[in-house]
Amino acid sequence: MDIDILMLKNTVVDRNMTLEALAYELGIDRSTLYRRLKKGSSGISLKDARTITNCLCLSESEINVIFGGHNVSYM
Repeated sequence: MDIDILMLKNTVVDRNMTLEALAYELGIDRSTLYRRLKKGSSGISLKDARTITNCLCLSESEINVIFGGHNVSYM
């Protein structure tokens, strides 16, 4: 799964959220989230993608852009 990390980060900011808060929702430490984002798509699991989708209330079009066309909410 290809992930647009920059778009994800921008969406987090647009939702008035921090990466630290997103890490909390994922149940991981902030440094772990930064490390996973640095790895790109290989660092984000499908479970993480689902949690991110729900936490940020992503629309279908946002899911398509951020997660490369994979509709993770239904996988």
